[in-house]
Amino acid sequence: MPSFDATLEADATEVRNAVDQSNKEIGTRFDFKGSSAKIEQRERELICQADSDFQLGQVRDVLLGKCAKRGVDVRFLDLGEVQKVGGDKVKQVVTVRHGIAGDDAKQIVRIIKDSKIKVQASIQGDAVRVSGGKRDDLQAVMALLRKDVTELPLSFGNFRD
Repeated sequence: MPSFDATLEADATEVRNAVDQSNKEIGTRFDFKGSSAKIEQRERELICQADSDFQLGQVRDVLLGKCAKRGVDVRFLDLGEVQKVGGDKVKQVVTVRHGIAGDDAKQIVRIIKDSKIKVQASIQGDAVRVSGGKRDDLQAVMALLRKDVTELPLSFGNFRD
């Protein structure tokens, strides 16, 4: 029975490259000269640090621009709250999304069931597996999800025939 998985996963190497390029640009820009502005990466978290709120906004803009240039959809990035560290220094934690959350998975399954296309959708961990009798039905579901689920950068993989 043909099937595919709808997943949500950013390319880790491209995220790393975007962070490295952002740090390089921050180090060479005149408006950051003498400041402690930087971006650190830990697993699925990016920590933006700067001396003021304005500089933090500039660091965030540089990061988002580099991610867009590297082909990393900015919808993968969840911006956290701005936190005061000490003195005038501020930081912001940016989480890189990985896997479809439970509520989003339920919404995707609901969209598929409401479409009346003859396929079955089930939640498999942090992915949604869609299986059906014909490949054309699966391709129709892919087109439907691309059109209706705009807040998540879904990717489709593990296509079985």
